[in-house]
Amino acid sequence: MSTDRTKVYESATEALRDVLTDGITLAVGGFGLSGNPNDLIEVVRDSGVRELTVVSNNMGVDGKGLGLLLENRQVRKVIASYVGENKLFAQQYLDGELEVEFAPQGTLAERMRAGGAGIPAFYTATGVGTPVAEGKPHAEFDGRTYVQERGIVADVALVHAHTADRAGNLVYRKTSRNFNPLVATCGRVCVAETEVLLDGYVDPDLVITPGVFVDRLVTARERVKEIEKLTVRPRAGAEA
Repeated sequence: MSTDRTKVYESATEALRDVLTDGITLAVGGFGLSGNPNDLIEVVRDSGVRELTVVSNNMGVDGKGLGLLLENRQVRKVIASYVGENKLFAQQYLDGELEVEFAPQGTLAERMRAGGAGIPAFYTATGVGTPVAEGKPHAEFDGRTYVQERGIVADVALVHAHTADRAGNLVYRKTSRNFNPLVATCGRVCVAETEVLLDGYVDPDLVITPGVFVDRLVTARERVKEIEKLTVRPRAGAEA
């Protein structure tokens, strides 16, 4: 139950209690392991819902992020642009357990933005002449061929913000801004977790996702932020 007349809930479990059912489409924010709504993903895992369609830039890595849902065999279909860091994903696809729809990264982003803006479809030159355009309508504009892509509207959107207020206005930090704002707009129900919850309001000049898009909000628990691939160089003067 909401803790007051705002959109704030006491826990991720409470925020998702009555919105998760088998067969729904989930749009999930994040870029690699940056900006993943990990609290919310874990609740989806623990809920046991099945036959999910997941729309996300990528599917995390083995045992982390959306990889948790793959491990639990909860995902039927994935719409994504990059999945190369997840061995289990590849295995489930090759074994015929998982349906995959690939979209160029910019096209995927625009499909979510279009869905959130009420635009059912659009044309793009990206992908023309490749397998991603097969079976889709084509049209010519100004002498160039374009392929039609459909906007994405998810049943539930899960996002991670750095800062929020009780009205649901969200601010993202660095790479987390890549896909979370687009995901937030394309869900019929948007549930957000935030690292910092303000007592007052976010400065209007800093708002990235307006609260009108956010239905439910929860404070994320503190956790170590995972790094997908850690690469470092030797410090000057240090031994090789």
